[in-house]
Amino acid sequence: MLTQLRRDHANMARMLHVLQLKQKTLSTGERPNFQLVREVVDYILDYMEGFTLPLERICTEQLQQKAPESSDVTEQLAKDYRGLRARLKRLSGDIDMILMDAVVPMDRFTDDLKAYLESHRAYLRDEHELLFPLIQEHFDEEELRHLAELLPEGAAAELERLQEAYPELYAELREAPEQVT
Repeated sequence: MLTQLRRDHANMARMLHVLQLKQKTLSTGERPNFQLVREVVDYILDYMEGFTLPLERICTEQLQQKAPESSDVTEQLAKDYRGLRARLKRLSGDIDMILMDAVVPMDRFTDDLKAYLESHRAYLRDEHELLFPLIQEHFDEEELRHLAELLPEGAAAELERLQEAYPELYAELREAPEQVT
């Protein structure tokens, strides 16, 4: 399971890299491919709901039972995660407006996108530095396998569905460097 979480981090870092390239294009005054931005944002939202959220909920619940002292870390990460989702949903609404040719101040959108990217990277870093060591310290391999079995049915199939649903995004990701969080 820890390996899966690390793989998720690497994949998410690549997604964020694609968004960062689009944000940099915006900051120079050019118009990026907003349909691709839409795909990345939709993918991240779908991924958060269908896979990351259940995985992290199971991990943190079990961790709090085994190590109650971890509750400060897990509660802060859960709060940060809710904030990320709210930011991303606002960006999603703005992208809808842009794609419908509504007036959206590009400087505000660019700043919001940059702030989201910084927040998401900070969240990944905090998970890597705070949550992963707790999981490694308090769970053995058998317990981690058991936690993986508790994932909602179809979580792995959700990843495959997402890959098929966003072909343009996957073409772009193949060109994105693998990022280390």
